[in-house]
Amino acid sequence: MGEKLSPTTTANNSKSKDNKSNKKNGTKNITSVYDSRGFEFSRPVTKHENIYPQLPEQKSLLVAYLLWFFGGFFGLHHIYLHRDRHAFVWWCTLGGYFGLGWLFEVFKIPEYVRDANEDPEFISKFVTKMRMYRKPEFSTTRFLGEIMMSYLFGQLVMIAIPEDEFMGINFRFLLWTIPFFSALGVWIVGNIGRERGVFWHCLIVAYIVYPLRYFVYDETYWFTAMVFASALSFEQFSKQWRREPPKRHGALRRTIVLSTCVMLYLSLWTGYFYFNGKITDSEGDEVPVHEAIKNFLKSPWWTDLKQTFIDTWRFAKHNGWYETWKQIVDSIDADGEQNAYKVLGVDPTSTQSEITSIWRKMSREFHPDKVKDEKLQRAAQEKFMEIQQAYEIISKIKSKRRSRNKKFDDDQDVKIEL
Repeated sequence: MGEKLSPTTTANNSKSKDNKSNKKNGTKNITSVYDSRGFEFSRPVTKHENIYPQLPEQKSLLVAYLLWFFGGFFGLHHIYLHRDRHAFVWWCTLGGYFGLGWLFEVFKIPEYVRDANEDPEFISKFVTKMRMYRKPEFSTTRFLGEIMMSYLFGQLVMIAIPEDEFMGINFRFLLWTIPFFSALGVWIVGNIGRERGVFWHCLIVAYIVYPLRYFVYDETYWFTAMVFASALSFEQFSKQWRREPPKRHGALRRTIVLSTCVMLYLSLWTGYFYFNGKITDSEGDEVPVHEAIKNFLKSPWWTDLKQTFIDTWRFAKHNGWYETWKQIVDSIDADGEQNAYKVLGVDPTSTQSEITSIWRKMSREFHPDKVKDEKLQRAAQEKFMEIQQAYEIISKIKSKRRSRNKKFDDDQDVKIEL
């Protein structure tokens, strides 16, 4: 079973004979292809046909490269090619440990596309490889990926478990889930592409090695031993060929599964920051994040902000969202009008002549030429420029309002005459 087998020429001879007989009969050529299980079958090659009905929806190499370039860190090209496990690994590690795997994938994408399209040439080579080797060959890249994902999942679970009692419960018993998540990382990477394997081999070995932590107190040694043992057991006992292409599920099911996995992954990070994260205050003291959040929700800043949202919601219910939006725009002073009034020390009800008079007075008072001290001259220059900008903003806004009011009055006069 495990020894290499040389390809036979029987199929080629029969194929050439069939082609000759077809030419005599005036029919089109017959080509032989292999399906994913290694069975050979024939189909006619027509002039306008380049795919046969058994093939799935064909994927574009150009689209795959575009998704790789713009969204490869989050595995968008793998989602496009129905490699959901690969996409999840890339999402968790930001492109294969901060872009390293993403960069090396530039030469692998054509093969991924042929695999997704179940290209006859790719299937033929895959079948030949299955005939030559009883199980997939050892891949250093895949083995390192299994170790890294196992280490990531195990460490993440370890730091997400509360170190201290929370609500009177000691959650340290959850440390026994570390081998499960470590084995899960190995299994996910091991089941990417045309290779697969069962979960229980690496799981059992991980739990066998895990008690080593009670004898070897250095986390580096016992954790590394558990991860390596789990990955090696998968390579030795579980790994085998995926003889049939993975089933292509619908978009809804894929979205639900991927979203659930991503939410579970993010929940572990949330648990770490909430239970074990620390915030250093201005005096250098460390405060747990969950206590800091409780104190923040009681702070005057948050209380005022919450009341602002409540008042905005009540105002919108009575006056409508359009009027609410206008009030919000006015309150944030998007055009700088309120600040301009504040700089010149005038009111919105002031006339243009009053504003001009105050502007001239302040311009003479804060003119930089009147300041002899070089240290104060720069401050005077900034103040002078601020006064000029404030005057320009107010004058421009009032001029627009006068134009709108004049146009409105003219329209009213026309209506009255009619």
